[in-house]
Amino acid sequence: QVQLVESGGGLVQAGGSLRLSCAASGIKIRPNAMGWYRQAPGKQRELVAAITSGGSTNYADSVKGRFTISIDNAKNTVYLQMNSLKPEDTAVYYCNVRGPLYNSWGQGTQVTVSS
Repeated sequence: QVQLVESGGGLVQAGGSLRLSCAASGIKIRPNAMGWYRQAPGKQRELVAAITSGGSTNYADSVKGRFTISIDNAKNTVYLQMNSLKPEDTAVYYCNVRGPLYNSWGQGTQVTVSS
């Protein structure tokens, strides 16, 4: 069973930075992709950024140029570097890992950006 442990959320002022990490364990088949989603109160969960095992990336328009996703395949860990944070980035951020036989979610980490 794939388990995900997220870390790095917190409270930051607008314009600040945070780095989220998500370490996956129990993976027996290499993931196809790892990514970050977020869900703000009263809104649907949305994709923030994703990266394939080959290094291809995809970002939401709202975070392009500010957020960077990266992956350490050897450690099955995905990172999200978030710069120039805005109050509208406030949400619970969820890690997602997808493989041929699994689609796993982390427990979520709160990111709060104060104005």
